Amino acid sequence: MSTALAWLAEPLAYAFLQRSLAAAVMVAIVCALVGSFVVLRGMAFMGDALAHTILPGIAIGYLVGRGARGPLFAWGLGTAVVAALAIGAIARRARLREDTAIGVLFAGFFALGIALISSTGGYAVDLAHFLFGDVLGVGRTDLVRTAVFGLGILAVLAVFYRGFLILSFDPVFAATLRLPTRPLHDLLLVLVAVTVVVALQTVGIAMTVAMLVTPPATARLVCRRLPAMMATAAGFGAVSAVAGIYLSYYAGVASGAAIVLVATLLFLAVFGLTGLRRRDPPRSPPHQGQPTTRGQPRR
Repeated sequence: MSTALAWLAEPLAYAFLQRSLAAAVMVAIVCALVGSFVVLRGMAFMGDALAHTILPGIAIGYLVGRGARGPLFAWGLGTAVVAALAIGAIARRARLREDTAIGVLFAGFFALGIALISSTGGYAVDLAHFLFGDVLGVGRTDLVRTAVFGLGILAVLAVFYRGFLILSFDPVFAATLRLPTRPLHDLLLVLVAVTVVVALQTVGIAMTVAMLVTPPATARLVCRRLPAMMATAAGFGAVSAVAGIYLSYYAGVASGAAIVLVATLLFLAVFGLTGLRRRDPPRSPPHQGQPTTRGQPRR
């Protein structure tokens, strides 16, 4: 076996790394697809807020289940969904900008989570895994749960794709078509919340927003149409997940941080290449009045 093949095959000899690779790829693809709508709608702050608002749920789940994965996931999921719906409700009924409602709940939930963690004593060290991820600790049950919820998220995206697309590009037009804009918006918030919880063990609370935003942002630099952007983002996310796991194995760095670093480096590389290409003068100038193709990806 050649040196390169041996280098690639060595981590695969361990069952826990096989599970880690599978979980990381699944999470990266789901985050990239949901994150495409997050990027188009400018909801990056929302993703960051939801990633932190689940902290009290994680702390309560740990206290209730003494570290068992089931209660942790269930409490985290419930907290994320409640926070997502509360943000939408407060923004509408209190006549506040959505970012204001996000800031209020983000601070409150995060403070509650810190207070609960500080009261757990010896559990604080174990809860640190959920801040920074523990993809190497993925078990078979975790892998199945990730696959089930990931497929559920993809199914919802497929069913409501047209509504999400129109709402992302032109909310006024969506209202003109009499689409249920508020329920669609709330559903998208819930999808982001569920995605955050699914990604929790892989990259952790602190880095989930990077997997939601960075691969889609990278794809947006090179794609004009939304389907192409989503597919390219999924590819960038999967590459980041695999390369990050290998980097973690050979360099001895935290797996979640390695995945996010690879995704960031891919973004910077694509940004640099597209920037150089745009600075090059065109060989033949466009005709006067010819429309440009820059801007948001087409539908």
